[in-house]
Amino acid sequence: MTGITSADRIILGVDPGTRIMGFGLIAVKGKQLHLIEFGVINLSKFTNQEIKLKKIFEQVTKLIEDFLPDEMALEAPFYGKNIQSMLKLGRAQGVAMAAALVREIPIVEYAPRKVKQSVTGNGNASKEQVAAMLKTMFKFEETPALLDATDALAVAVCHHFQNGVSQVRGSKSWGAFLAENPHRAK
Repeated sequence: MTGITSADRIILGVDPGTRIMGFGLIAVKGKQLHLIEFGVINLSKFTNQEIKLKKIFEQVTKLIEDFLPDEMALEAPFYGKNIQSMLKLGRAQGVAMAAALVREIPIVEYAPRKVKQSVTGNGNASKEQVAAMLKTMFKFEETPALLDATDALAVAVCHHFQNGVSQVRGSKSWGAFLAENPHRAK
């Protein structure tokens, strides 16, 4: 953890994808946010969907083991016209969620517009605008070539700004849902 001796909590942000999956880790100490790491899991070299899902699970599990996040925040899938793309994206998101659920890490989803609003103040901001705001916030030198990394970092920041409570259609973390609905977990 870059220069951080202890943190109140660590948040793992994920921007799900079947070709490129972004991740961002931040530490929260008091009201201060500290960048731990961000990057991408490049899945484009794999042609088999099942192998991609396996790699997502393995890589998200490794991030969890290496950084011990307290919470995971994901960007909710964007509803497009291509049903096959949505299905693949939903599977990728589900596998990333499963990696966190195995470790009993609470999960919250945020709509893309909510993430952009939280970070830039504009729900219609471009990926480049989000990246520029994060670059200023965390003072990193270069914007990554693949903006999936900064998108995932933005999801983690959004989660912090929401105090861990999703504003997306009143949804709650999986842990809260299961606590309120134990009969549905069987």
